[in-house]
Amino acid sequence: MSTTLSHEDILKLVPQQAPFRFIDKIVSVNENGIVGQYTFKEDETFYAGHFPGQPVTPGVILLETMAQTGVVAFGLYLLSLQLEAAELDKWLTLFSDAEVEFSKPVYPGEQVTITAEKIFWRRMKLKARVTMHNSANELVANCVISGMGVPKQ
Repeated sequence: MSTTLSHEDILKLVPQQAPFRFIDKIVSVNENGIVGQYTFKEDETFYAGHFPGQPVTPGVILLETMAQTGVVAFGLYLLSLQLEAAELDKWLTLFSDAEVEFSKPVYPGEQVTITAEKIFWRRMKLKARVTMHNSANELVANCVISGMGVPKQ
């Protein structure tokens, strides 16, 4: 029997933690997609060196943000539709591939909304089309991203 996870349950299962968790809230989730949000705090450690005096969120952090919502959190939800709740913590979701395009910078203090749409989910592998928009609803980045679930050691 499968388990339906609440938004809060999914966040508790995401293995990334502060200061490396880039999901504040899950807005919605179903078997076809997920929407999450994150606000980049002005005191994030990476801003000190990227770039001093004119901080910009590094592209690799934007990609990580999209991966945490679009692969990890979404993958946990999809996995919960197949497994018992007690089995979920026996799996780890690993990033495997991405093709990303950046459109706008993200500055300290900005909130972004991440939307992922499932391309496929099979044999513990997830591929999704993910977009990131800023609070003005401008496209910041988009990607096709993949990840896979592996048993924890």
